[in-house]
Amino acid sequence: MARAQWGSKLGFILAATGSAVGLGAIWKFPYVTAHQGGGAFLLLFTALTLFIGLALLRVEIAIGRAGQSDAFGSYRNLSPNGWAIAGLLGVLASCTILSYYSVVGGWTIAYAWQTVTTPLSQDANQLQKAFSSFSSDAWRPLFFHALFMLATLGGVIGGIQRGIERLSKVLMPALFIMMCVLIVRGLLLPGSWEGVREFLAPDFAQLDMSAFLTALGLSFWTLSLALGIMVTYGSYLPADENVNTAARAVALLTLLSCFLGGLLVLPPAVALGLDQGAGPGLTFITMPIVFAHLPWGNAFGTVFFLLLFVAALTSSISMLEVAVAFLIEHTALQRRGATIVISVVLFAVGTVASLSLGSRPSLQPGGRSVFDWLDLTASNVLLPVGGMLTGLFGAWIVWPTLVRQLNWENASAGQLLVRRTVIGIVAPLAIAIILWHGVN
Repeated sequence: MARAQWGSKLGFILAATGSAVGLGAIWKFPYVTAHQGGGAFLLLFTALTLFIGLALLRVEIAIGRAGQSDAFGSYRNLSPNGWAIAGLLGVLASCTILSYYSVVGGWTIAYAWQTVTTPLSQDANQLQKAFSSFSSDAWRPLFFHALFMLATLGGVIGGIQRGIERLSKVLMPALFIMMCVLIVRGLLLPGSWEGVREFLAPDFAQLDMSAFLTALGLSFWTLSLALGIMVTYGSYLPADENVNTAARAVALLTLLSCFLGGLLVLPPAVALGLDQGAGPGLTFITMPIVFAHLPWGNAFGTVFFLLLFVAALTSSISMLEVAVAFLIEHTALQRRGATIVISVVLFAVGTVASLSLGSRPSLQPGGRSVFDWLDLTASNVLLPVGGMLTGLFGAWIVWPTLVRQLNWENASAGQLLVRRTVIGIVAPLAIAIILWHGVN
C-alpha cells in the first residue's frame, strides 16, 4: 500500500506548527519568560531554537522521510542495529504525555463553558479554590477529559489529508486570529504597555545556567522534538518537498506563537498588578481576573479558553497520530481500529492521572500523583534520552542519508563540519546536561 502523503507543503507546515505550538506557547512560555529575565530570556530562547532546536527538527523530519515509516519503523529501516529504540522512546513519550495532556485539554473545555455560563470573579483566592476543587474532583474532569479525547480521535481517524491536514488548515488560522484579537484587547488596558516593556526589556543579570537549560528544554518542548511527531509527519512529506524550508517555516511560526503568547498574557497581567510569574495558575486563575476587569469579559474569556482548546487539540492530534501510525505499521489494525484502541487505552491512563490529583494516597506513590509521575517520566527521561539518541543517530549513523535528504551535497566541508558538530556533539551534550540537571 502506498504511504499517505500531505496534500501540500502548507498542510504539512500548519500541521507540524500545530503540534509545536500546543499549550506551551500560551500556557508555559509566558510565565517562564517572566521568571527568567524577560527580553533576555526571549533572545536566548530564540537563539537556541534557531541554532540547536532547528537542527534537530531538520534531522527528525529527514529521518521520517528517508525511513518512510512510523517513528519506530523509520529508525529501524535506516539502521537495524538497535537504533530503533530512539523511535520507540518517541512513541512512548507521545503516549505518556497525551494521557495526561488530554486531562488538561479537558480543563480548557470546562473553563470555556464556565466563562459562558458563570459571572467572572476578581477574587484570586476564590479562583484558586475553584480550580483546586475542580481539578481534584472525581468525576467532573473525567467528563471533559472524555470530550477532549473524542475530539482528538475525530481529528486523527479521518487520515492525513482528510483528517489532520484539513483540520489544521482551519484550526491554525483560527488560533492566530483569536490570539491577535485578544492581544489587541489586552493592549488597550491602561498600563499594558508597561507590561510589553517588561516582556521585551532584557535583564541579562537573571541569565544563568538554569535559564540556559530552561530555554533549551522549552525549545525542545515547543518544537515537539523527541516525541516521534516530526519523524512521523516527515514520513508523509513528498520526496520533492524541501525539508530545510519546511523545517525553517515550522520553527519561525513556533517562535511567533510564543512571542504572541507572551504579548497575550503578560501585558494585561502587569496592567492589573497581577502576578505574571504565577506558574501554571497564570492560565486558569490569573487570566480570568483579567477578563473580569474587561467589558464583555465573559466573551473574551470564552475566546481565550477556546484558544487554549485549539492549541491543545492541534498538539494532541499529532501525539495520537504517532501512536496510531505505530499500530498501523506493526499490527494488523487499520486506521479506524488503531485510533479507537489507543484512544481508549490513553483515556484510561489519563483517568487514573486525573483521579490522582485528589486526596487519594493509593494513586500518589512516593508522595507524587500519577499525573506528576507521568509528566516527570516523559519530561525528564523519555524526551531528553530520545533527543540525545536522535542527534547521535543523525550525525554518526545516517549522516550521508541526512545530507541527501537536506540537499547539503553542495555545501562546503566547513559548513558540513559545523552542522555535524551541532547535531552530533553540541545538541546531545546540551541535552545530557539538561537530563543530569533534571534528575538531580
